[in-house]
Amino acid sequence: MRQTNFKQTNRWSIAIIFLFIGITGINGQELVPRNYIAFKANETLVIDGKGDDASWQKATWSQDYIDIEGKITPKYRTRMKMLWDNDYLYVMAEMDEPHVWATLKQRDTVIFYNNDFEIFIDPDGDTHNYYEYEMNAHNTLWDLFLTKPYRNHGKVIDSWDIQGVKSAVSIDGTLNDSSDTDKGWTVEIAIPWKVITEASNGNDVPENDFWRINFSRVNWNFDLTDGRYSRKKDDKGKFLPEYNWVWSPQGVINMHEPEHWGYVYFSSEEAGGKDSFSIPQDDYIKWHLYSLYRGVLQGKKGAEKQVATPKNILGKSIKPNLDKHRFGYNIWVKSPFTGKILKISEDGEFRSVDE
Repeated sequence: MRQTNFKQTNRWSIAIIFLFIGITGINGQELVPRNYIAFKANETLVIDGKGDDASWQKATWSQDYIDIEGKITPKYRTRMKMLWDNDYLYVMAEMDEPHVWATLKQRDTVIFYNNDFEIFIDPDGDTHNYYEYEMNAHNTLWDLFLTKPYRNHGKVIDSWDIQGVKSAVSIDGTLNDSSDTDKGWTVEIAIPWKVITEASNGNDVPENDFWRINFSRVNWNFDLTDGRYSRKKDDKGKFLPEYNWVWSPQGVINMHEPEHWGYVYFSSEEAGGKDSFSIPQDDYIKWHLYSLYRGVLQGKKGAEKQVATPKNILGKSIKPNLDKHRFGYNIWVKSPFTGKILKISEDGEFRSVDE
């Protein structure tokens, strides 16, 4: 997101607060990310926001979205489906909403100033070089590329676009009409692989493989002035905080901790088929390493000593190492499951390498 605008929002202010508090999950425990199997579409999909295609009818719904910290059931239901083919990654999301409204119509403006739907994609799961996509009920898009999370002071490339993206909105009700009660809105999106594989390992479509992906829905309390919708303000004229409802909970009010994002497995089976997916054992270690990393990054008291404290993960005891060097440090451990070295560098980038 544009840093100049992003810093003006409640969401950024809250994220900064929680960054320094260092919350990692409910009761201090890492939240296990959700996972979803995306099957292959067996026909050409029509991107109209309706999801009438046979493949969509066979695709399974995700779990209902939860609030971003994973503690509260949202006021309105949100769920999504995913499909893919050789050309596109497809997403369809259904959002209950009694008042469907939107005001922003210029591409690459700050879409989450309206109620919106968001997608975050980290192809190789290293928390660097990831994509963000947002859209509102006007089908206005905002797409950007981030070289690193905000905590690592990366570049936000706002001029980057998903060339060839297709999107549509279908509204069960009437847009921007305060005189009636709506049922909700549905979005359908087709994202070209040739664009989003640019930051992946090998630039290949991840058939029978997984990517780290998450979804967010921003929803605001609203005011009505002469029948027009706007974000609600308090008595002092400040915008009230927004709601952040997500597919896979972050454990913190900050979408820009990619280590918490969900796992989407792209099955070669066609929609309606069967397949299974299990999160790799090394990733359970990876989540723990990131918990340690966040403590060191934030300068929490005793964080460096905590790195070397043994931890039981899936029945195996691991004892990570903190190696300091002239230009930073590495937190690493040898996996008892694969024998690989799992490493996070001082800028937060994750690597899994052969010893």
